[in-house]
Amino acid sequence: MSDQETFGAPRRGAGTILAEPAWRPDPRARLLWGTELVLSWLLPVIGFGVWVVLDDGRRGWQAGVGTALVIAVVTTVAVIPMWRYAVHRWEITEEAVYTRVGWLTQESRVAPISRVQTVDIERGPLDRVFGLATVTVTTASSAGAVPISGLDLPVAEDAVARLTRIAALHRGDAT
Repeated sequence: MSDQETFGAPRRGAGTILAEPAWRPDPRARLLWGTELVLSWLLPVIGFGVWVVLDDGRRGWQAGVGTALVIAVVTTVAVIPMWRYAVHRWEITEEAVYTRVGWLTQESRVAPISRVQTVDIERGPLDRVFGLATVTVTTASSAGAVPISGLDLPVAEDAVARLTRIAALHRGDAT
């Protein structure tokens, strides 16, 4: 598969550097993000359960807090992964790495290839369960690394290989 088939033909021209990046994360990223949210809610839910078991004198309060907790858990687990998936984009061209991330506050980043210092693949335990990876592009920038999360592992490996090949063509000190 060619670079253009995998990543699309470069679509950038003068004045379009902040155009929307072309690629979304893998659809399984929604499951990953939802699972991370479920895990983040475990402590509050367990704490609520302990309160219910140990304090039977406040059932009215517990019903209200329990209802609010269920609404908060269901809403965040159902909405946030879908919203993140709708917003997250990435693209690699011969000139730069483009990303857009965020579900509440959105951030667009452009990392010129000439500034790329390292490219890494990261896979935590949940990433491995879902067959996903994060590509982190470290640049000579005070803004920090550019992560591209929720990628299918073969796509992440192709992205790293492509970035390595392109960066080798732009010899410089990346500072």
